[in-house]
Amino acid sequence: MKELKVVFMGTPDFSVPILSALIERCNVVGVVCQPDRNGNKISPVKELALKHQLPVFQPEDIKVEYQDILNLKADIIITCAYGQIIPKVLLEAPRYGCVNVHASLLPKLRGGAPIHRAIMNGDSKTGITIMYMVERMDAGPIIRQKEEEILLTDNVGNLHERLSLLGRDLLLDTLPDIISGNIKPIKQNEGEVTYAWAIKREDEHLDFSKSKRQLYNTIRGLNPWPGAYCMLEAKVLKVWNATMSDEVYTNNFNGEIVKLYEDGIGIKVDNGEIIFTEVQLEGRKRMSAKDFLNGLKDKELLIGKICE
Repeated sequence: MKELKVVFMGTPDFSVPILSALIERCNVVGVVCQPDRNGNKISPVKELALKHQLPVFQPEDIKVEYQDILNLKADIIITCAYGQIIPKVLLEAPRYGCVNVHASLLPKLRGGAPIHRAIMNGDSKTGITIMYMVERMDAGPIIRQKEEEILLTDNVGNLHERLSLLGRDLLLDTLPDIISGNIKPIKQNEGEVTYAWAIKREDEHLDFSKSKRQLYNTIRGLNPWPGAYCMLEAKVLKVWNATMSDEVYTNNFNGEIVKLYEDGIGIKVDNGEIIFTEVQLEGRKRMSAKDFLNGLKDKELLIGKICE
């Protein structure tokens, strides 16, 4: 596949293993990523592209600024976590089409936060979908899929790493069949569509009227970014890790700190107790709950306080 002219479109860390593999095996003629944000900090994909002296394009609106990409005359466009809808003029240009690598088992979890949402939803599995692109978000025909189990100990960070490598490997296995035409794309069932909308601030807030499993899934589904939180004495308390307890409290409020453990802070929730094991109080560094408690003058004063 060394002669295959590829334009790659992607932006975050998740896309890097895929671009790296394409650079090794194909002729990557251009890389497209989102414009620099956050004080002009460059994205991981752009950083890798520049390292290999590849042309980089960063259109604010690819529906308007596409001519330079067309001029590359790519055989195929491959996207992964790019962040914009590709216009029809680009979708129809390459002879092998435009292919996307998406981190869910479509039609489930279309959208920009499928790994977060899979964990937060309590799903037992997710995976990678290779699909042809259309002018709708993650709605194109499915070429190939591969499942990945979601472990109860998974958070976004480690599942992100596994799926990134799975996406790379599945794409490399699928490309020869795309080129040869040895595939039978399957139309997505619109009746089974769900969405993985980008994480908003309200999604990060812990609601202690929910079950301990729902709260546990939210905490690990937001670790290591952007992080779940609650309010403790008018300060933001980030919660990075937690465990679940079978303790039941009938005379306490949801969100009330009911027990202090050697290595955790027990909070009453709808059907039991969630125990914070790693936290970060506003203005302080991330630390174990044990270190947090040991740093207090009188930790017993926490008992009865309400996390909101």
